[in-house]
Amino acid sequence: MHTLFDLTGKVALVTGSGTGLGAGMARGLAAAGADVILVDRTDPDETAEAVRGLGRKALTLSADLSGLPAIRETVRKGIEAFGRIEILINNAGIIRRTPAVDFSESDWDDVMTINAKTVFFMSQEVGRDMMKRKSGKIINIASLLSFSGGINVPSYAASKGAVAQITKALANEWAQHGLNINAIAPGYMVTNNTANLRKDPERTRAISDRIPAGRWGMPEDLQGAAVYLASKASDYVNGHVLVVDGGWMAR
Repeated sequence: MHTLFDLTGKVALVTGSGTGLGAGMARGLAAAGADVILVDRTDPDETAEAVRGLGRKALTLSADLSGLPAIRETVRKGIEAFGRIEILINNAGIIRRTPAVDFSESDWDDVMTINAKTVFFMSQEVGRDMMKRKSGKIINIASLLSFSGGINVPSYAASKGAVAQITKALANEWAQHGLNINAIAPGYMVTNNTANLRKDPERTRAISDRIPAGRWGMPEDLQGAAVYLASKASDYVNGHVLVVDGGWMAR
């Protein structure tokens, strides 16, 4: 059974892998045997050290993935270094918190670009390489706000709704080419994106009281889901949004 989850010899690319969820999932893939291309706005050196400490190869790439030229160059460098990309985790994302009545156009555009546009075009660019081998795993990072609207984060909710739909749309077209496109929807996690939220005692208490597990999630809590969706164990799973939330959606 353990061979179903073995990623030995596989090459993964993880965006937003310098900290938080991306760093946690990159370490999980490496622990399962994958070599990892680590992409972030600044060099994800700490994550690279952790990957190499697990006996795997790591390539760090600094890139702003908001435009197609940077996306194409990032993928080109990754393939040039390893010859292929077999696993893609679209994790890079940002959030802006402002009441909807005051939300600015620039904040809307920034969030939608990184959280939705980049997910699609990274998938497109890597997907072309995967189709040559008729095999590949794409994992998009959705959110509980793929299902609900949230408070003071209208562009984030819209972008994560888009991530869920992009996941399904690509699965519909690319499953026939041997690709699996799925998403993970994390619950409330301890990351940089939730730092300001966790400073609000009232909101933090309300959120914590609703989580059946009794705690917020940590980056390591996504490792099992990421390895599952990256491995042979999920070969007949496609277009699915896997919720990892400590039971929040069940409450």
